[in-house]
Amino acid sequence: MQTNFDIRKATAEDVPALWALVRELAIYERAEEEHLATPEEMLRDGFGSQPLYGAWVATVAGEVVGMALYYYRYSTWKGKCFYLEDFYVQPIHRSKKIGAALFKAIICQAAEEQCRRISWQVLDWNTPAIEFYQRFGASIDGGWLNGGLDEAQIQSFAQQFDKPL
Repeated sequence: MQTNFDIRKATAEDVPALWALVRELAIYERAEEEHLATPEEMLRDGFGSQPLYGAWVATVAGEVVGMALYYYRYSTWKGKCFYLEDFYVQPIHRSKKIGAALFKAIICQAAEEQCRRISWQVLDWNTPAIEFYQRFGASIDGGWLNGGLDEAQIQSFAQQFDKPL
């Protein structure tokens, strides 16, 4: 049986569903305690006066069951790039071509906006996701290590200065 679904750009009304899907993804990735963003922050940051991200959603019978959340980044080597921050389809709706349709929406948007690269991260143990991306011809680069500072580290370092640099 073929599932009927729709793919569309997310709206402010989708924020509670987006937040819930991100929460499900954090649990799946064994990092629930790292999911700190609130629905209010997601609303402000994605649909306020200066949006920091955009998203596509997949719906089945009007219910949001999948999402692709992205933002733009700039590479001094490549120029304008597209970063896929979160990509998730609820397990019960997988293997129904919903993920492929969402990913195609991201690819088409990046092409339309003349982005030179789409990048994302995938956990090395997430074999189903790696295989999904490889079906699209994506390369998975194991040569780069992720670096970062968390909020506490940022605040600790910044407190060493009387004023911003």
